[in-house]
Amino acid sequence: MPFISKRVSSLLIAFFVALSLSTDAKAFEPGEQAADFTLPGKTGVVKLSEMKGSVIYLDFWASWCGPCRQSFPWMNRIQAKFKDKGFRVLAVNLDAKTDQAMKFLSQVPADFTVAFDSKGQTPRVYGVKGMPTSVLIDRSGKVLWQHAGFNSADTQELEQKIQAALEAR
Repeated sequence: MPFISKRVSSLLIAFFVALSLSTDAKAFEPGEQAADFTLPGKTGVVKLSEMKGSVIYLDFWASWCGPCRQSFPWMNRIQAKFKDKGFRVLAVNLDAKTDQAMKFLSQVPADFTVAFDSKGQTPRVYGVKGMPTSVLIDRSGKVLWQHAGFNSADTQELEQKIQAALEAR
């Protein structure tokens, strides 16, 4: 019974998060300025505009999301690979309760910046329709690319996009 109860709870949370993602929100088009936000983070306040000057891989995720779990090791690797070139991963958790995210992070470490948006404001602004959703932002704060989902078979292409953004001046 505890398994079924936990499963039903997870499905309800997923349903309400999906419901909270406004159908009126639209994804940013390439070249548009990324919307700034300030959120509580794992190690302090996180403000997107304070990362200007870096190429940012902004990732929206939740603890119940299987592809999100799969993406974390890759995000750790790319953070390590490109951090000396001015690259940062910023992962925004969308769980209603931060303790769920912290439990996830105790099992799946994040060697990058993590912020928490339990009210779901940033996914509405960014037009998030699925999990995970990733946005690549250039050094000047403009959106280069936005994508929903994660497939490890696509990581080489993602790394090429990141490399190209890092080389652009």
